[in-house]
Order: sequence, then C-alpha cells, then structure tokens
Amino acid sequence: MSEEQHCPKVSVIMNCFNGEKHLQSAIDSVLAQTFQDFEIIFWDNCSTDASPAIARKSSDKLRYFRGESKVPLGAGRNLAIARARGEFIAFLDCDDLWEPDKLARQVALFEKNPKVGLVTTDTEVFCGDKVLRRVFEGAAPARGMVFAELVQRQWISMSSAVVRRQALSDLTEDKTAWNGGWFDEDLNVSEEADVFYRIAHDWELDYVDAPLTRWRVHGENTTLRRFAEFARETRIILAKHRALYPDYDSAFPGLGELLQTRADFEEAVASWQQGDGARARRLLAPYGMKNRKIALFRILSYLPGSFFDLAAGIYYRLPKFFSK
Repeated sequence: MSEEQHCPKVSVIMNCFNGEKHLQSAIDSVLAQTFQDFEIIFWDNCSTDASPAIARKSSDKLRYFRGESKVPLGAGRNLAIARARGEFIAFLDCDDLWEPDKLARQVALFEKNPKVGLVTTDTEVFCGDKVLRRVFEGAAPARGMVFAELVQRQWISMSSAVVRRQALSDLTEDKTAWNGGWFDEDLNVSEEADVFYRIAHDWELDYVDAPLTRWRVHGENTTLRRFAEFARETRIILAKHRALYPDYDSAFPGLGELLQTRADFEEAVASWQQGDGARARRLLAPYGMKNRKIALFRILSYLPGSFFDLAAGIYYRLPKFFSK
C-alpha cells in the first residue's frame, strides 16, 4: 500500500527549532512505541543546526517539512497539523520523551469511549538524571466533562496530550474562537492551554494514571519569567470564553473571577520583576489575605526585583496555586 493510500491511526506532531541536542532520543522514544500505527509529522522551523539531518535519516515513518521562514510555535503547530493524516493527533516536543506503552494505552481509552476528545498521561518533570516532580502528584486530575476543573488547574503537559482529530476540527467551526488555525496565533505562552480548555468545554477528557511522558527542563525555566505575557493572554482567554460561551459566568460560577485573579497576579509579578514593587502591591491589595499565596507574594514584593528567581521557583512548585 502506498503512503497516499495508508492513513495511520496516530499522527505525532514534532515541532523543532535547533533541537539537535536531544532530538534523536525524542524520535527514538516514538519509534520504540508498542503501538506502531503512526506517522511522525516533523515541522522544521528553519533550524540551522543538525536537526534536519537527524530527522531525515531517522525513519521512513517520519515525514519531514521545513518552513520558508521562522514562525511562532502556535503557527508552527498549525502548519504541522495541516499535514497530519491520523485519526488521533499526538504531540511531542523535541527534547521530551515517551515510555514505550504510552500511545497504546491512550488509544485504548479513545476506542473505549467515543465521547473522549483528549487523553493525557502523568508526566515526570526531569533535569539530567534527576526527577523533580510528577504533574499528577498531590492531586489526581478529573475525568469526563471537566472544563472548569481544567481551567482551575491545568494538568496537561504538551508532550502527554493525544487529541481526537474531530475535537480539533470542531474548534475551527467558530472562526472567532481562533486566529489562523487550531492554535491561536495571537498567543505565545498560553496557546496550548487555550486549545485544551476549548476541547474540554465540548468533549470528555481522560487520562492514564502512569508517568508515560518525560518533560525535560533545562536549568532556568524561561517561560516562568514571562509573567507579563501570561497576564495579557489570561485576559484574552477569559474574554474568548465569555464570547464563545454566553452562559459562561452562570454555568461556571467563580471561574471568571479565578482567571481575573490569575491575570492580576501575573501582572503584579511582572511589575515586581521590573522593579516596581509598589505597583505589584496595588494590584494585589484587593485580595487582602483571602489567598495565602498571593499574600506571600505581596510580602516578597518589598524585596528587590532581583529576588524574582525565588518567587518563580515557588510558583513552579505550586501546581494548585489558583485552585479554589
């Protein structure tokens, strides 16, 4: 059967920009899957290192594409998804890893329940040889129609997610909900969460309660330093939800307030990082002592902004930071 005639069950999306250091290990973890009915859609975002050579020589299951110019990650994911042929779409960042039975266990959950639009797994966060934490530790995620729960505590790591193609297709029916594709290209740090939230509003979610995904971190986590962007994008997501779901505030009481609190906190931390602790405290003052962790950051804001690393470390270790 020719490549054009065969449609694999799963399309694995790998977006890469200069990822040569860990790329071979990531690809090998896909090729080692016990479930073998997959293709890899490899989108090269104009890499200048050895990534293209590594990808091209790896396997005939990998379909290599290279963009004409470098684009933001959300746009790159959209370009890759457009080439996918699978019934299910999986994602693997090029420095993360999968355990061999990951796809098999996730596909089984989709086939068991046609109402499931997204299946995730527990994830080990690691650096070098050291496991730092597990995403599910301390609080198991929820199953079923869990839109509100997911917004309260986003437990889906990108490399753990497998999505039913139909769930992605549904996102494009209302063109006001997205910008340029499945991933909103106006978002730079929250585009993944935005997609997961919208799928969770209309589809059931499920998960494998085992650490089948390994998320590699590299010393400093630069994403956590982008609080100003997080604040802006949290407000965009809240506005989008209210536009998409007219009954949002009545159907999900307290969720709008939660996102507003989250955005205010993120903006306050950005202000403090930039040396304006007074503005940070003004943003957080309306919350008083109702939220212990916000109260802690108000105290920290009296310290110089150079102490931001301490705050970022605390934030990173508080997965339930904004839970009710």
